[in-house]
Amino acid sequence: MSAITLDGFERKFAEADDPWRTFTDRDEATKRAAILHALGPGPVGRVLELASGNGSNSVAIARRALRLDATEGTIEGTRLTVRALDGQPRARAIRLALPAHLPRRRYDAIVVAELLYYLSPRAMARVARDCAAALAPGGRLVLAHHQIDFYDFVQRSRHIQHRFLHETGREWLVREVAHNTRWQVLSATRV
Repeated sequence: MSAITLDGFERKFAEADDPWRTFTDRDEATKRAAILHALGPGPVGRVLELASGNGSNSVAIARRALRLDATEGTIEGTRLTVRALDGQPRARAIRLALPAHLPRRRYDAIVVAELLYYLSPRAMARVARDCAAALAPGGRLVLAHHQIDFYDFVQRSRHIQHRFLHETGREWLVREVAHNTRWQVLSATRV
């Protein structure tokens, strides 16, 4: 595998606003619906989204959240997320290259989609601990990732979400919300 870097993601977003067709692809819409189902009907208090990309999930999450911090590591992706969130007054896009301190100390829900296999094992462990520390008691962690490997992953996708949960050092009640041959969405609450 030849891992993509943050600069590589920056170039992809500079070349095309929607390089993976996340706004228009039917499978992406199905996955987004599963993420929203995992969040619950709402309203959900403070929500953190890690690696928002172009904001295709952010705009849907913002409608469920009382406050949304949509974070993205690239300048171009952050710009695209700002544009996607236009008209959502309780949502903000924040540039945040992970691992890093999270924007707030507490969140009622955290959404991590299509990110974990792009992080090194060490960086993923730090993000896992940070998410666990920031999640409010009774809060929900939503994970949505591919189950197949792509050429640009840093880590293999097999069991990546369960490895992430293990790295938090906490016990979780995990529920599979949806899956297909390509991806899986999990909802986890602390035990």
